Amino acid sequence: MNYPDLKKLNYMKTNRIIIVILFILISFQNLSSQEVYDLSRCVVSGLENNFSLKIAKTSQQASDNNYTLGNAGYLPSITTTNKVGGTINNTDQSLNDGSKTLSRGIHNNAASANVNLNLTIFKGFQVQTTYQKLSELKKVGELNTQMNMENLASRIIAEYYLHVQQLNLSKNLAYAVALSRERVRIDEQRYLLGSSSKLELLQSVVYLNADSSRYAKQTENLLASEVRLKKLMALENLEENIALKDTLIEIDTTLIYNRLLELTLQQNTGLLMAAKDQVISELDYKIIAGRAYPYLNLSSGYTYAYNRYESGNTKNQQVYGLNYGLTLGMDIFDGYERKREKSNAKIAIESQKYQYQEIELEVKGDLITFYYAYENNLRLLKLEEQNLEVARENLGIAMERYKLGNLSGIDLREVQKSLLDAEERLISAQYLTKLAEISLLQISGQIMKSVN
Repeated sequence: MNYPDLKKLNYMKTNRIIIVILFILISFQNLSSQEVYDLSRCVVSGLENNFSLKIAKTSQQASDNNYTLGNAGYLPSITTTNKVGGTINNTDQSLNDGSKTLSRGIHNNAASANVNLNLTIFKGFQVQTTYQKLSELKKVGELNTQMNMENLASRIIAEYYLHVQQLNLSKNLAYAVALSRERVRIDEQRYLLGSSSKLELLQSVVYLNADSSRYAKQTENLLASEVRLKKLMALENLEENIALKDTLIEIDTTLIYNRLLELTLQQNTGLLMAAKDQVISELDYKIIAGRAYPYLNLSSGYTYAYNRYESGNTKNQQVYGLNYGLTLGMDIFDGYERKREKSNAKIAIESQKYQYQEIELEVKGDLITFYYAYENNLRLLKLEEQNLEVARENLGIAMERYKLGNLSGIDLREVQKSLLDAEERLISAQYLTKLAEISLLQISGQIMKSVN
């Protein structure tokens, strides 16, 4: 027996134990300082802080501000003009009798103040239609914000469960490392007893190092997923340690296609926005058509004027009083511009109808695709769960046979790999099923309700 090699192996084993202990201590310290986030908290944090959503909300504020009676033309306009001034004149007069009259520096002053009111009484229903259009534009702004909220919520939910998946993959690889470490222990004992070769022990160490390397790479993936989640939540401190409340991916297995289709046609945000665009195009046509009607405007005002004279028989003069009037008018001929605009408005209405039908077709197609993926992954889940049970039982038998020396190291590695692959396939199937579920909830307008 080569005792220096044995000492080297013992030294390597001692180092691994120290590293594991340090890793456990660091993990425990980090866990104690971590903020715990459930799904609802992650989504709420993102909806409150995410910058892209804040930009969408500022755009909505503009459409909200435009929805006023004054912007539609219901309210009167009131203006005032005020003026103060004067003249300084020199006058030379030659009379018929041959005499002359000279005036120098005659300073006359004048001041005036006016308040005017203008009100549209009738404008071919354009005012009422414009107000309706502003209302629809306001709703479009709200729907646009809602769509951004749904997209953000879906991304956060998907990233949340991706992080759960990465955590489960890390646990799986940690278990693989533990199995490989146990194999090294068994082979080391055999080597000490002389019942196994050094080759078997070294091969076990190679497997352990390979599993440890995969585990380290998975730790990197886990950190990247956590950072992406924190960015979506717009946390101020991206270095803050967070922990997720959920450790498993729960699947809703009760989704029914016909019910989802009904909800999609009623609540899908894209369809709702397309319907609003269609209504707005029809209102634009009515506004143009309203220009064919006569219009009636009311105007009124109050005027005050003061004049002071330095020459003549009048020293000063004040004029003040009320004025009012009604203006009735009608555009008789505008070079066929209104006819052209009405024709284009009809084309826009037809285009919006086609746009709605196209979006409806796309939404139905996406719903069918997502639901097929949802059903297929549910079937795969059951299959992978069965495979995992078999793989675990197989590993238990294989470990007992390996301890007794009735199974080769290569065969044991294959059994371990089969278990690792089965667990990874199950975790992947869970996440893919959850993604399909999230897509179905989003397309049917239920994604926000799913996190309440």
